[in-house]
Amino acid sequence: MLTPVTISLDAMGGDHGPSVVVPGIRSYLSVHGGDGVRFLLHGDEGQIRAHLARCNLPADMVEIRHTDKVVAMDEKPAQAMRRGKGSSLWNAIEVVKTGEAGGIVSAGNTGALMAIAKLILRMSAPGLERPAIVASWPTFKGHTAVLDVGANIGSDAEQLVEFAIMGEAFQSAVHGVARPSIGLLNVGSEDMKGNEQVKEAHAILRDGPFDLNYHGFVEGDDIAKGTVDVVVTDGFTGNIALKTAEGTARYISALLREALTSNLQSKLGAAIAMPALKKMRQKIDPSAINGGPLLGLNGIVVKSHGGADAKGFGAAIRIAVDLARSDYMSKVGDNLGKLGVVFDHAKPTAPAGETVQ
Repeated sequence: MLTPVTISLDAMGGDHGPSVVVPGIRSYLSVHGGDGVRFLLHGDEGQIRAHLARCNLPADMVEIRHTDKVVAMDEKPAQAMRRGKGSSLWNAIEVVKTGEAGGIVSAGNTGALMAIAKLILRMSAPGLERPAIVASWPTFKGHTAVLDVGANIGSDAEQLVEFAIMGEAFQSAVHGVARPSIGLLNVGSEDMKGNEQVKEAHAILRDGPFDLNYHGFVEGDDIAKGTVDVVVTDGFTGNIALKTAEGTARYISALLREALTSNLQSKLGAAIAMPALKKMRQKIDPSAINGGPLLGLNGIVVKSHGGADAKGFGAAIRIAVDLARSDYMSKVGDNLGKLGVVFDHAKPTAPAGETVQ
């Protein structure tokens, strides 16, 4: 028997709202089954019920919490925090704080989701400043966890080590890797390369007391190779890499479609090769990367792409369920505690009567 879990869904978030969120539940159930899983849907009850009727979901699996208040996709985080109370996004997060749900999935405004989640749930350990967004990146060997992919534009050495700790626990919980290997994204593999933050984080991961399987520096092409199970970088670099990969995947798909439909001979060849082509499409499908948890919060929060389809939203639900059923939170807490000790020891000690600035 699987552990029962309730997942809270912001039904109004994203570009499509309930027209994707509700079919997303059906997609999740068709791929992974629904043993022990329930859903709380927050949003306009009339719209949600109309889509539930079309999807024919089990009545005992879904509960609707009505609100007609929505956080707009272009709303600024500060405005969302001031005016968002009672919205579908706010309410979906609040039930995670109360323990009624084990996690929340939203395709809504990323900045608002991060700000409201941090306000309601708080960070999971002292010293953590902001969550990190992790992507499950398709590779030759399965999936690599890449973080941060957009939450933190710049990151110091301590944050990069935090990302490594959280990414390792995520990869173990979601993708079942017993002892994930960790790489720090850099412009080369030599110790002297990289900026000061990267080099300092490298030294801490290599010599620190974390019992992590640290590989060392990796380069951009190592992500798709699957050289390591977890790739750590700042949000500026990670987001550019993610968007580049998604764009490349769409480009390759378009080229294949064009080449295989250009004439009758190509169409005949495509028909013969269809099983292999479908398998390839699944490998490079951008929806495979959908579902980026906000790691570091005191609760499970998963961000789905705003334009995700039902399959993509179902993939985000799977990540929330897997994290909610895992020991992710306790594992991260143990190593973050060790990280605090490392940086406390590194701080200068002021002589008696003086204060360290």
